[in-house]
Amino acid sequence: MASQDSQPFHWRYTEFDDRNFQIRGRTLFFIVVLFSIVLLITILFLYARWVCRIRHLPSAATSAPHRAHAPPAQPQGLDPATINSLPMTLHRSPSMAGLREEPECCICLGVFQDGDKVKVLPECQHCYHSECVDKWLTARPNCPLCRASLRAHSLV
Repeated sequence: MASQDSQPFHWRYTEFDDRNFQIRGRTLFFIVVLFSIVLLITILFLYARWVCRIRHLPSAATSAPHRAHAPPAQPQGLDPATINSLPMTLHRSPSMAGLREEPECCICLGVFQDGDKVKVLPECQHCYHSECVDKWLTARPNCPLCRASLRAHSLV
């Protein structure tokens, strides 16, 4: 054993020589099939990306005439006649001593004072300052708090 310990370790590069490395039969077939599958998936992925990109980009030839002949956009909110027809009352402070929380307009977050003009929405009975709810309803046809639609009321 002493003689083995005294000999230095030498790498034999001939053992790592790959001149005799050969790919035959099934191994070559599986490598070709695997490479073909990876190539096919890559091509399908790139094609799908290209198709999605083409569908979402408007072409210059079709978009310009379409914009020129498009009907004007309808306003999103209610018409002024419907907004003016909503009932308006003057706010009065509640006379109950147990009520500690004062009502407020959820649009401007202002507390209702005695004599404020308040509009009551017919669908949900929510109250708002007249100026606040008028601005809201010109842009949107629903209650700011509960989102109840007022379009059905405007048709009646």
